[in-house]
Amino acid sequence: MFAKNELKAEMARKGYDQKELAKAIGMSSKTLYLKMKTGKFGTDEVEKIMRVLDIKSPMSIFFAGW
Repeated sequence: MFAKNELKAEMARKGYDQKELAKAIGMSSKTLYLKMKTGKFGTDEVEKIMRVLDIKSPMSIFFAGW
């Protein structure tokens, strides 16, 4: 399960809104919105988000409840 609120909290801590994060990872803001809504990210997308937001442990965000 995807922890949308945890990702939004990380974005806020690092000063990114959805539009800025989408641009930083090379994705349209609409695509990021849809992916956040469904929680379906590819591994390459998770890696980019981790790098941009400096997330050390993606398990609590992208694999919450596993």
